[in-house]
Amino acid sequence: MRQITVISGKGGTGKTTLVASLAALAKGKALIADCDVDAPDLHLLLKPDLRETREFFGLPLARLDRSLCTDCGECEDLCPSKAIRQGEIDSLLCSGCGVCRLVCPSEAIEMVERLSGHAYISDTVYGPLVDASLLPGEETSGKLVAMVREMAREEAKAHGLDLILIDGSPGIGCPVIASLTGVDLALVVTEPTISGVHDLERILSVADHFGVKSLVCINKYDLNLEMAKRIEDICGEGALAGLIPFDPAAVKSIVDGRPLVELGGAAAEAISEIWDRLKEEGFA
Repeated sequence: MRQITVISGKGGTGKTTLVASLAALAKGKALIADCDVDAPDLHLLLKPDLRETREFFGLPLARLDRSLCTDCGECEDLCPSKAIRQGEIDSLLCSGCGVCRLVCPSEAIEMVERLSGHAYISDTVYGPLVDASLLPGEETSGKLVAMVREMAREEAKAHGLDLILIDGSPGIGCPVIASLTGVDLALVVTEPTISGVHDLERILSVADHFGVKSLVCINKYDLNLEMAKRIEDICGEGALAGLIPFDPAAVKSIVDGRPLVELGGAAAEAISEIWDRLKEEGFA
């Protein structure tokens, strides 16, 4: 089973727009997974019909039994999150570390499961979609990404699909690592700006650390040809997947809630060429 993760060093570079278009070009022969669980938005372009919802439990929550509590203050003094005040535990501040339970001399604190988000399996005209979302203020996004990827593999296997297209999280943090680990290709989207170059170098370093092959596409490359050339030089020969020009149709794609390749235009043609490159390389 082949897995392609589309990532970038920052948000707003066009990852989701690209993934939606690649899903449309796959013509139902790929499973799509949105691993940007902190701000999932792939569903806005793919218009899924929800089929299944699963609960996600992240870090546990400390619960105090007042009938056993002696108000000794040990838990309050040692809580690293400062979540305990005057014998009450603030569920929004509790990080689930369990220190309070360990130090409580009267065993008045227990750690209980905490609902932190949901994962979804849906059907779209472009193929099955697996995505998820954290509840406000919840953490452990990397753990939820791992859950999404496991569900995606199970769903792809059930449908006889041997390609998974993953919309990864922006940046280089835990959810990105969870989106990237073990995939066949990292398709990195960047922009021709100074910050774009910096973010590209960071994410390429992460991919290289995990032994993942990378290809790069430059979005809106024609807005700064000099910087685009610099990025090409950084990528080196053979590592540039394609150049996507600035195209107002991208805005219309978002407004209409449709993959960009369905609208046509210069950007759509460039994405189609990237898809052809992925097929030539044996990734799609």
